[in-house]
Amino acid sequence: MGNITLQVEGTAAKITNYHSKYFAHELTRRFPTDSDEKLAGAVASAQVDILLGEGFTCEFKQSGTTHLGRELCAFANATGGVVLIGVTDDGQPVGVRNANRLKSEAQNVARSIELPLAIDMDVVDNILVVNVPAQNSKPYSSGGKFYLRDGASSQQMSRGEIREFFFKEGVIHFDETPCERFSLEEDMTDAVWGTFRKRAKIPQDMNAVSALKNLHLLNDGRMTHAGAWLLATDIQKFNTSANVACALFFGTDKVRILDRQNFPANIYTMIDAVVTYILSKINVELIIKHVKREERPELPEEALREAVVNALAHRDYRSTANVQVYIFKDRVEIVSPGGLPAGMTEADLGKKSIPRNPLLFGMLHRMEAVEHIGSGIRRIRRLCAGYGVTEPQITVSEHWFTICFLRPEVEKKGAHDAAILEVSGQSGTKSGLSRDQVEIMRKCMADSAISELMSALGRTNRTKFRNQVLASLLSAGLVEMTIPDKPRSSQQKYRLTEKGRKLAEMKKE
Repeated sequence: MGNITLQVEGTAAKITNYHSKYFAHELTRRFPTDSDEKLAGAVASAQVDILLGEGFTCEFKQSGTTHLGRELCAFANATGGVVLIGVTDDGQPVGVRNANRLKSEAQNVARSIELPLAIDMDVVDNILVVNVPAQNSKPYSSGGKFYLRDGASSQQMSRGEIREFFFKEGVIHFDETPCERFSLEEDMTDAVWGTFRKRAKIPQDMNAVSALKNLHLLNDGRMTHAGAWLLATDIQKFNTSANVACALFFGTDKVRILDRQNFPANIYTMIDAVVTYILSKINVELIIKHVKREERPELPEEALREAVVNALAHRDYRSTANVQVYIFKDRVEIVSPGGLPAGMTEADLGKKSIPRNPLLFGMLHRMEAVEHIGSGIRRIRRLCAGYGVTEPQITVSEHWFTICFLRPEVEKKGAHDAAILEVSGQSGTKSGLSRDQVEIMRKCMADSAISELMSALGRTNRTKFRNQVLASLLSAGLVEMTIPDKPRSSQQKYRLTEKGRKLAEMKKE
């Protein structure tokens, strides 16, 4: 591509012989293609954006290098850009008097920035073109101040903006900052420390404070947020939105909630509790082969666990939103606030890992909640493929990360849907029952009152228990009342029917 002359009708803007190397680079970056025809077509679309008028990636300076550090710093903290020295604010090329001197001054300005910037410069028709490539070592400052590109201007960041920018770029990790609400005297009881010590594989005779310091969970006598989250009995004491909220919905939308539960313990405990909750709400297949009996959830447990770990380990704990688990008839969604950390794109998922909370993530690996660092998404996909279920769908936005497991289509059998258990004398018997229902069937091998059945599952709401667990077992003919003529009798108990008992007998064999 040779030199280019552009004229935009209706404006006074005219730039002649603009540096073709930078122009071609910008076009290739914005319109990647190997086709000369497509590239030529893109020129018209890119002319105003790249060459005419100041904008997010372009700044005009009539002369000199005054405030050049501010502009270079702002571009470096954004996505890169170009400064054209020798062009007026309205786009008129006037040139510069001593281009070589200006090049030297511009280079010195770039070197004075913290961190020093590598820039590209060329002089084209007496216009100095200063190109700031996209940078990977943000943030940058000039004269002790931080700047960011805001539309067509460069603005100094406020204290709050600087802090937010540092977090966003991963310069400061929230999990490593001190948790002022955590008290070593009040919150780290002997029981709490004993549980954590075993999980973290800390020698029994090692002093607690020394161990926490060596693990970088305690700094200057103050517990880090990562330490607080792992030692908490109620994590919401330290971060009100650090809990996990789970909900079971009727059908495929959020109109009717069948069950909901909040999990506010420490992160390690929450992982187990949330996975257990999901498994209790999805279908489990009972496979009996000769004398062996196997339980097979409809979705791979390890993949679900990995997804829950990822949600808790990589979420943005500064967000006021919590991790949410939604269980629908056709899918399970795990939603985590924070989007992707700085330096990662959706294409990087399964290929590389940049922890948003490296201290927390490292501790979870030590505690064996994480199997292999950096293998989460790849492992989830592999587990699903090996299990014979659809690869989960991943949706990423600026503030959210969602992984969606599609539930296998449940075959309907008459009016009882998936709650019917087919019992035969052959191997390969299957069930669409949830784990809660399987547990109730075990309990009903002996006559049991509803209070005993609820206690076995840790349930307290009698109505929900009837609707969500017991009703389908009764309608499927697996469990029956001992006093069927008086359903509300205080003496009422429940037991297996002949159909349910056949399964129990097969289990004993």
